[in-house]
Amino acid sequence: MRIRDVHGYAVSSPIEPPQERQFHGGTRRLHKRDVVIVVVETADGERGFATAGASSSAMREYFEGDSQGTFADVLEDDIADALVGETIEEPADVRPLIEATSLPAHVKTEAISALDVALYDVHGKQLGAPVYELLAEQYDDHDGPEPTGIPLYASAGMYMEPEGYVEQAETLEELGFFGYKYRPGIGPDGDRRTVSLLADAVDDIEIMLDVHTWWKIERGYDAETVRDLVTHAGEHGAYWVEEPVEPGQYERYVELATEGVPLAGGESESPAGLVELGETGAVDFLQGDVRHHEGFSGCRAAIELCCGRDTEFVPHNFGTWFGLLANAHLVAAAPDVRLLEYPVFENDPLLAADADPGMYRNDVAFDLIEGTPAIEDGHLSLPDEPGLGVEIDLDVVDEYPFADGPWTEFEYHDEAVSR
Repeated sequence: MRIRDVHGYAVSSPIEPPQERQFHGGTRRLHKRDVVIVVVETADGERGFATAGASSSAMREYFEGDSQGTFADVLEDDIADALVGETIEEPADVRPLIEATSLPAHVKTEAISALDVALYDVHGKQLGAPVYELLAEQYDDHDGPEPTGIPLYASAGMYMEPEGYVEQAETLEELGFFGYKYRPGIGPDGDRRTVSLLADAVDDIEIMLDVHTWWKIERGYDAETVRDLVTHAGEHGAYWVEEPVEPGQYERYVELATEGVPLAGGESESPAGLVELGETGAVDFLQGDVRHHEGFSGCRAAIELCCGRDTEFVPHNFGTWFGLLANAHLVAAAPDVRLLEYPVFENDPLLAADADPGMYRNDVAFDLIEGTPAIEDGHLSLPDEPGLGVEIDLDVVDEYPFADGPWTEFEYHDEAVSR
């Protein structure tokens, strides 16, 4: 593949009016969601697509104070300069070319992730094969891809009254989702009550807690409170407790693992940190993401680490339908990987009109692609077209112009902190 051009387009999906959510110690204000569309063109006229931009729970929406728009500029300038005119045999060959630039390490990681996905899209189109078939060939102990019937867990509610979480869980249970993951952080008593109510309310859907708020907010929970809440969640049958401590705090993961409660984590780690966390044996679920862990190629080390261990690789995926389908190719191809995160936003076209996911609007998440994912009874089936099997509708660049400024703010009493 000879690379002819690389393009980056930053777009913003406005949340109008801005949404406010009350959490422990303050108010979170949500203004928009941003995403960068990545397009790679090859000399033979083929195009590959990817999405980029931070979406991990660490919420590094700004690279040292810069915006998603700046990252689009990086793709157009530094990354294009490094790649245009180069001929590569495999998508992974793009990594040393980007590593050779003078960009900060975390920007290199985001760029490698996006380019790896886009080049797999190109490679599949050139070979006339879906990406999941190309990926499956890399795993010796996998019998073949499983592109249909991928179970989804719904990733939804954030900072609500306990009864609101229950209402969402019941709705998503009826829709056939494997699990319901929600964001607590309304205070220790409220979080504890939410767990208890959910345990009593649902039978056929697993309950997961995404608890990064406990350490991320300015007045986060102390270690004793976190341990008590993790134990309480385990006693009430939680399927997992996700990111109970900050990235890189592997010893604390190990300490909490002694409580016997399934833990999940990894989305906010570096590619090397993802593997290091898995090596501790402290997490039952390791959450890599092709958009943040150096693409399909970068996630392979973490997947192979999980094989033969009591650790399951479950891709993190909170963003757009395009990101959903990209990560789904990994699930279809990799051994012992079966479950995928489905982000639920307001006005989701695939859900009932009256279903309130307890999240904010993110219309570009749906409008980014041509068509809709094939989802039925909480299960996803991938198309068998070459590449990723989905095209990005570049009309969204004009329909969702990029807006400067923070996408979210945390206000603590009289002080506002942008993230």
